Amino acid sequence: MLQPTLVMIHGLVGSLEYFRPEQRITCASVHAWDLLGYGSLQDVPSSRLTLSLQVKHVAGRIAELGDRPVWLLGHSMGGAVAMLLADRYPELVSGIINVEGNFTLKDAFWSSKIIVQTPEEWEGRYRAMLTDIPGWLVKCGVALTPRREQWARQILAWQPAGTVYAMSQAIVKEAVGPAYLRAVQAVVTREVPLYLIAGEKSAAAWDVPGFVRAAARSYTEMPGVGHLMMLEAPDEFCRLVDSCLHLPT
Repeated sequence: MLQPTLVMIHGLVGSLEYFRPEQRITCASVHAWDLLGYGSLQDVPSSRLTLSLQVKHVAGRIAELGDRPVWLLGHSMGGAVAMLLADRYPELVSGIINVEGNFTLKDAFWSSKIIVQTPEEWEGRYRAMLTDIPGWLVKCGVALTPRREQWARQILAWQPAGTVYAMSQAIVKEAVGPAYLRAVQAVVTREVPLYLIAGEKSAAAWDVPGFVRAAARSYTEMPGVGHLMMLEAPDEFCRLVDSCLHLPT
């Protein structure tokens, strides 16, 4: 029996490659590609970046894998990309694992704070974050360890400040409001298998619409962690992903 293919879509900052999910998730063939403007694709001008473009980019990469649909895992902003992709390219998607993905403006709290700054102000703040990794982790509610500091440095260095600024604008424009929720509604109406994962410490701030919660096959809170749950507890996170992929669809 063929293993399912899992495509992991990262959030506003950082790749999901840093914790080597392909080595920890045992029941799927795992891909954790860079979105446009990130990592190996930093040369894409930030002026071009939109959620729609990211959806088209990921869909193209999935199509290159062959004619078999895949599972999507989207974290934070990546959750919005996953839902939009499932709406626009339903033939490519077997199921979705949504990890504190953006649904409403309440979920986009960081993006909302970023876009009220000028690009120059944000650039300065981002440089300050890069020079104080422990401070950033503490603000995120993450206990400090050498490994977490190393991973956090990698996450913040994965993209320029301009990419974060542009994608923050895209989130508020394209992943908030009635049009986006209609796309989400279309996905859940088709009964695409949907699993929701939250961190215990951040779950209360995740504004999951009632119709999404009702349509989900499961909702799980990982104990003792927050929004950066894969940085805090990568093995436990990957075991939970494995369990979602093993559940009957």
